[in-house]
Amino acid sequence: MSVNGQVQTVVVTGASGGIGRATAIAYAARGAKVALLARGEEGLKGAVEEVEAAGGTALPIAVDVADYDQVESAAARVEAELGPIDVWVNVAFTSVFAPFTEIEPAEFKRATEVTYLGYVYGTRAALDRMKPRDRGAIVQVGSALAYRGIPLQSAYCGAKHAIQGFHDSLRCELLHDKSNVHVTMVQMPAVNTPQFSWVLSRLPRHPQPVPPIFQPEVAAKAILYAADHPRRREYWVGGPTAATLIANKFAAGLLDHYLARTGYKSQQTDQPHAADSPANLWEPADGQGEEDFGTHGVFDSRSTSRSYQLWASQHRGPVALATAGVAAAAASAWRRARR
Repeated sequence: MSVNGQVQTVVVTGASGGIGRATAIAYAARGAKVALLARGEEGLKGAVEEVEAAGGTALPIAVDVADYDQVESAAARVEAELGPIDVWVNVAFTSVFAPFTEIEPAEFKRATEVTYLGYVYGTRAALDRMKPRDRGAIVQVGSALAYRGIPLQSAYCGAKHAIQGFHDSLRCELLHDKSNVHVTMVQMPAVNTPQFSWVLSRLPRHPQPVPPIFQPEVAAKAILYAADHPRRREYWVGGPTAATLIANKFAAGLLDHYLARTGYKSQQTDQPHAADSPANLWEPADGQGEEDFGTHGVFDSRSTSRSYQLWASQHRGPVALATAGVAAAAASAWRRARR
């Protein structure tokens, strides 16, 4: 069973690969009914197999989240076939790896429509169903880049910043209404997803996430926890996320100069970028080669499957008590030493 003895109905956008797929599989392990929203048919087929193997019920729906009518139609179908939606997880995105002036206006617009408006449309479709019932949770999958822009990812960073502002505004409105529908956001670190093999890139070398890199299952675990505990406004995953957000708060100007020096090299491997690499900006990558890219990217050997910072985020009470205890012991020792 899922939560409190009840089988949940969950919608995950971007469910054909990466974090979205890992999240769908994690919910399936609870026995949930999972609606898989994505464009790529091969990826959806693979996700269905893994969701069902994990013990869940899968409903694949081919959707372009940049089209509100498609998203709304998908939500209606989910409720008709699986029942009332309990959790909606927005993950789907696309991007362009390039300096800003090398991104065509139409490409920037498309990345924004998918990555930002896709979240807006998904949230609206979910709220239109959850608010009349006065229950439900919406999880916005964010990034450390929702607060800290980096070079070569202006389209993605701009969209994630927009999602952050949208999230803050909506959360205030739900609190004002004293609604039992909750929205929360999970800020992610670098994750080993297939996006680095299918993102539209104009870089000379193969793009990569900025190390250290985490596996998608770490992200999925955080998303499920956030959906189970959605009253907190946001969660941070990974020590690098926490370090980046704190550094940006207190030394944003210094961080600008640091990223100007390191941001180009750290986002590329030593391998040349293949000219025939698929790009999922306008069409799904798995439709260009009929390949299911799966959950993981190509950086398994360099990725970790655990996050101590995530554990600490989920256990703030014990961590605070332990920290206070250590501080008290240190203060006591210092006083004794002075005597």
